[in-house]
Amino acid sequence: MTMSDPLGDMLTRIRNGQSARKNIVSSPASRFRSDVLEVLKREGYIRDFSSVEKRPGIYELQIELKYHDGLPVISEIKRVSRPGRRVYSKIKDLGHIYNGLGISILSTPRGVLSDAEAREANVGGEILCRVF
Repeated sequence: MTMSDPLGDMLTRIRNGQSARKNIVSSPASRFRSDVLEVLKREGYIRDFSSVEKRPGIYELQIELKYHDGLPVISEIKRVSRPGRRVYSKIKDLGHIYNGLGISILSTPRGVLSDAEAREANVGGEILCRVF
């Protein structure tokens, strides 16, 4: 079965894993998903992730979720741009999430970046998701 929104599926797996207090969740591997997870790791929202070979030629991402005092670090993770409705933003039009406490993850010509990294590079793009 084909999946119409692979990134949305991964974000839902993270959301469900944290509500079930799981330490590790898995998701099918792709370079795009790995790039988004790399941003989440850099910003401190997940502990780590790794790619594991499930079967010959089939890889899976193992995502280590992060908790602080028993509560999930990610209180909200929301998909913004969907396959049916793409959302693009210039960098000067991109607002702050919860007054700078949260982040937006963007797909830019320079790769997948957080909103702070995109402001530093002065490049806009597609808003993939918001994390708080």
